[in-house]
Amino acid sequence: MLLRAAASLLPRPRPAVLPSTVVEFAAASSVPSVAAYNAVCGYALRDELPPTYPHIMAFGPTMRLMSGGDFPFPVVGLVHIANSHIVHGPLPLGASLEFTVVARDLRAHRRGRQFDVVTTASLNGGVVWEETSTYLRRGAPSDLPATPEEHLEGPPSAVLRFAADAGRRYAAVSGDHNPIHTSLLGARAFGFARPIAHGMYTLARVLAATRPSASAVTARFRSPIFLRSSAELRSSSAAAELRSARSGDRSHLFVEFS
Repeated sequence: MLLRAAASLLPRPRPAVLPSTVVEFAAASSVPSVAAYNAVCGYALRDELPPTYPHIMAFGPTMRLMSGGDFPFPVVGLVHIANSHIVHGPLPLGASLEFTVVARDLRAHRRGRQFDVVTTASLNGGVVWEETSTYLRRGAPSDLPATPEEHLEGPPSAVLRFAADAGRRYAAVSGDHNPIHTSLLGARAFGFARPIAHGMYTLARVLAATRPSASAVTARFRSPIFLRSSAELRSSSAAAELRSARSGDRSHLFVEFS
């Protein structure tokens, strides 16, 4: 997968539109893999999958779609800026889920261009989970206005710590070995002083800590979290926010529940 991602950087003619390819595949979870994922992210092991786990099951095929020769951008350098998912029904641990993955809606962003990767998981013919992940390709800025940021007030309900090895540990259970999360040299190559936390790891940590009963979650990744640091968690019945423990006005992640 890393070789495919690196190969996507090679200069070549690229289409101006997203591919119409719909990736279809089946995948089943196992108790050891889910238990390892839950241990890293803070979820309790149950007989159902945590709501972020189908993203992990679809990660490999998604990366193959995004690193293909018919994709308009190299996968290296894309920034995951938002994620929303809806759980429509039970996600039994060990069940074989039928997935579809498709890229949609290439559009302007104030810092370049953005697009969505839409993933659905079905069980016995019915959709039980769906997700939209939004990615940014930095480029020429546009005159689109910035979206106003919401914040949660009040004291933090918890402090989440992001250990120095969190990137490697999450990579081992997710398959996402992006070097900006696992390597000092890799992080510095992309302008970071040290490795940063995976966005989906950060979201999973927040959901595990808040345990919302909501079936729909919308997350906006606002700024990276460096490993070997802490972040303050504020939450309500409708939302959660992760802010820097050093600078309380720097928001890393904002999540809405519905």
